[in-house]
Amino acid sequence: MAPKVLISDALSDAAVQIFRDRGIDVDFQPTLGKDKEKLAEVIGQYDGLAIRSATKVTSKILENAKNLKVIGRAGIGVDNVDIPAASKKGVIVMNTPFGNSITTAEHAIAMMFAVARQIPEASASTHAGKWEKSKFMGVELTGKTLGVIGAGNIGSIVCDRALGLDMKVIAYDPFLSEERATKMGVTKVELDELLKRADFITLHVPKTEKTAGILSREAIAKMKPGVRVINCARGGLVDEEALAEALKAGKVAGAAFDVFAVEPATENPLFGLPNVVCTPHLGASTTEAQENVALQVAEQMSDYLLTGAVQNALNMPSVTAEEAAVMGPWIKLAENLGSFVGQMTDEPVKSINVLYDGLVAEMNLAALDAATLSGFMKATNPDVNMVSAPLIAQERGIKLSRTTQKKSGVFDAYIKLTVETEKRTRTIAGTVFSDGKPRFIQIKGINIDAEIGTHMLYTTNKDVPGIIGALGMTLGNHGVNIANFTLGRSHSGKDAIALLYLDEQPGDTVLKALTDTGLFQQVRPLHFDAA
Repeated sequence: MAPKVLISDALSDAAVQIFRDRGIDVDFQPTLGKDKEKLAEVIGQYDGLAIRSATKVTSKILENAKNLKVIGRAGIGVDNVDIPAASKKGVIVMNTPFGNSITTAEHAIAMMFAVARQIPEASASTHAGKWEKSKFMGVELTGKTLGVIGAGNIGSIVCDRALGLDMKVIAYDPFLSEERATKMGVTKVELDELLKRADFITLHVPKTEKTAGILSREAIAKMKPGVRVINCARGGLVDEEALAEALKAGKVAGAAFDVFAVEPATENPLFGLPNVVCTPHLGASTTEAQENVALQVAEQMSDYLLTGAVQNALNMPSVTAEEAAVMGPWIKLAENLGSFVGQMTDEPVKSINVLYDGLVAEMNLAALDAATLSGFMKATNPDVNMVSAPLIAQERGIKLSRTTQKKSGVFDAYIKLTVETEKRTRTIAGTVFSDGKPRFIQIKGINIDAEIGTHMLYTTNKDVPGIIGALGMTLGNHGVNIANFTLGRSHSGKDAIALLYLDEQPGDTVLKALTDTGLFQQVRPLHFDAA
């Protein structure tokens, strides 16, 4: 019997035809996604569900999805899918992460032109019959310096287009190597230098703990007078109140925003200000982009349903069904090892080596490599997955190598990650115990036995008395409960580490209190997808 796919949102006729041409039974109901009760009633009939953003795939929907094998999202965002619930049901969730890159980059360039020449205000004035030619004096882009914050997939396209406009391009991206920057034709700089030099600043980073508010009040104060700011990336990257004040004071000459801290944005500090261009999150809204992601999701879902091939899956490695049962915990371990290093590394990475020891060396190492890179890259790009991570790493000039060896110690198998940057070498190793739970067994060459939890705290210090007491008392005084506590040291009186599994993420006040004790060289909160 042919697989059956439900399309519950608007997809193009060409995408529907791909399913049919591949021999899949398609039920095209583009408004069904808005009727949650009806969708829950009928979802049990289908092997696949193709959606855009209107359909909300909740745990209730998934409870009734008796035969569902794959959900395909035509687009990158999957906030409308309960991925943990889908994973528990064994349902693959796919997206199309690269289908709208060019469109989003072009929108940023268009917004830069619009704010440089005050096109929206001039258009409104002319429509009103005012002919205020002298009022709208613009600036050229040629020869100006464009500061690009985030030189990944979309940011690199913006750099290329800006170079074509004869702009000077400087880029801030902690993970952009000098070699990659040279190939792109841009100058790699630190953020403060970018703020000081740029005539235009455009953001192309996801919103993470590290990037939220990256253009803060303090950062805006450091900007070159007369700068123009463009944000087509994510809301919350810019302090909108501070930017509005800088616009009113004349410090900032203009701004163009497609995304806002609160959306839908019915009110905002930037609204109504002169030479501020605002659009309602249109970055991916072109006919070509919408068509591209629709065609891609149809091809990906068809491939999986007919051949078992997995592309752009957010919750499943590219492994066979036979491998999955054995490799699942090892894939989670590889992701967590990568995530640890990704969260700890703030400078460009030259190389990553993954050592597979013992039984794990005989597994599907390509999938484990991808899982390691996925964990590492998610520290700065939450949208990354096991398929896109190797491509993004390659774009950033990160070289991954692999070493295998026979069992060399007390563990039947383990994975060790070694990351080289221009400043340091960082190592971490882990294994999977007989209970199927991944654990960290070595950090910085120091042996430990640490259970991996969602919220963790990592500290380094000299091996002196009082460390355990300081950690326990400080966290206790701030109401943070310790679920598990692991210590390790190289030698008596030498380097020591602590890894704490907490019930909640420690806030800035807690971290400052620990730092202020003077006992710790490093205090770093960590977050892991430990499910």
